[in-house]
Amino acid sequence: MAISKQDLAGLARVEDVAPSGSRAKVAVDKNAPWVEKYRPKSLDDVAAHKGIIDTIKRLTSENRLPHLLFYGPPGTGKTSTILAVARQIYGSSLQNMTLELNASDDRGIAVVRQEIQDFASTKTIFASKFKLIILDECDAMTKDAQNALRRVIEKYTRNARFCLICNYVSKIVPAVQSRCT
Repeated sequence: MAISKQDLAGLARVEDVAPSGSRAKVAVDKNAPWVEKYRPKSLDDVAAHKGIIDTIKRLTSENRLPHLLFYGPPGTGKTSTILAVARQIYGSSLQNMTLELNASDDRGIAVVRQEIQDFASTKTIFASKFKLIILDECDAMTKDAQNALRRVIEKYTRNARFCLICNYVSKIVPAVQSRCT
């Protein structure tokens, strides 16, 4: 794995995290949480869920990624999986093409009407790809916000794909569930 000087900017040290005998080095931010340091960077690095990962790989390779709804207990790799998908799709333009919000912090209707709608409504000029909006912990969103989100999903399907991540699918309104795979 090659690491550029730009990648090393702001990093405290380089650690050897590969098995003994290997020469792989990984840049490590001294203050980064453990879960961020070792989060899978590609879909091949995601452990378990082989059937789901294979399906997502196929859909991304065919450029047919639908709106997604990931749900399950905490720590099962929902967020890591979609971030790996985003890295695979966008590469270096990840920052410009994705919007990641933690819905437990930003859970009201105002966020849907302002931030999410503004991001989804803008078209990409130089890329033919859709934008990706990741809403983590979306089961904390209010019902009004979820209904507004349903309308945004319908209106901007051509420009954006949504990935909703939650622990309890029963807290997501059926209208939003039906628009996601």
